[in-house]
Amino acid sequence: MPLSHHDLCFGCGVANVFGLQIELEPTDGGAGGRFFVKQDHQGEIGFLHPGVMAAALDEAMSLAVHAEGVEASRRQLELELREPVPIGTFVALEAVIDRRDGGTLWASASASSPDGGGRLAEARATFVVPDRPR
Repeated sequence: MPLSHHDLCFGCGVANVFGLQIELEPTDGGAGGRFFVKQDHQGEIGFLHPGVMAAALDEAMSLAVHAEGVEASRRQLELELREPVPIGTFVALEAVIDRRDGGTLWASASASSPDGGGRLAEARATFVVPDRPR
C-alpha cells in the first residue's frame, strides 16, 4: 500500500505536477521508494536543488513516522549532501525510525542512486507529538 499525505502534497502528491511525486511504500520500521528528478527541481544548471533533496528526505521520514500511526510535527532537520544529483535520474529513498521515547521520535533517511552508485545525501530529524491535536 503506497504511503501519502494527500494528492497535492509537494513530496508525495500524485496530482502535484511540480512536486516530487515520491513513490513510497512501508518497510520494516520505515519507508522506502524513489522519485524522478525533473527539470522543475533544478538548482545549479543540470542538477537537483539541495532544498529539493531536503524536502525528499524529509518527506520519506515523515511518511515513515505516519506509517507507525503517529501524528507528529518535525522539530529539527539536518541534511548532509554527498554528491550532486543530475536532472533526469531516479533517486532511491530509505527512511527509518531510529528511536522513540514517549512523544519524541528520531528518524533518519538516505538518498542513493538506484543503480548502486552510492549515497547521494543523508538526513536526520526529530519529530514531536503535539500536546493537542492538529
